[in-house]
Amino acid sequence: MTVAESAASADAKKIGLLNQLIRFIVIGGGCAVIDFSTYSLLLGVVGWPVWVSKSISFILGTTASYIINRKFTFQGAGTGNTTAKAGAFAVLYTTTFFVNMGSNQVLVLAFNAHEPWQFTLFWVISQGLGTMINFVMLKLLVFRD
Repeated sequence: MTVAESAASADAKKIGLLNQLIRFIVIGGGCAVIDFSTYSLLLGVVGWPVWVSKSISFILGTTASYIINRKFTFQGAGTGNTTAKAGAFAVLYTTTFFVNMGSNQVLVLAFNAHEPWQFTLFWVISQGLGTMINFVMLKLLVFRD
């Protein structure tokens, strides 16, 4: 480990869990805006099916989240085996994708959603499930020290 890597690792440890969680939530909020805006545009304006709109919006929001969280929330995550971290990220977000998509689709179908507020509520619920999974797994698997 180089001196720069040691310093980055020490900075990550100084941040602390609470600070990481706060950063994760703030960044997640910004990325949720990307996700929800895309979802709303594709679903409401373009008229694409729910699953297509949700898939594309999830991918855009997730990509932004990974890039920003890697830099600002889990500092020092660029050190070590970045290929393994990218692989762990891919597995985690594939799992999260199906949890997010599945819960959204189940709610839309179970409640026979037709109203915009229903699509918004179900998006929020599925997003919340995915966010909980992501923070814990990013912290424990992908960006661990």
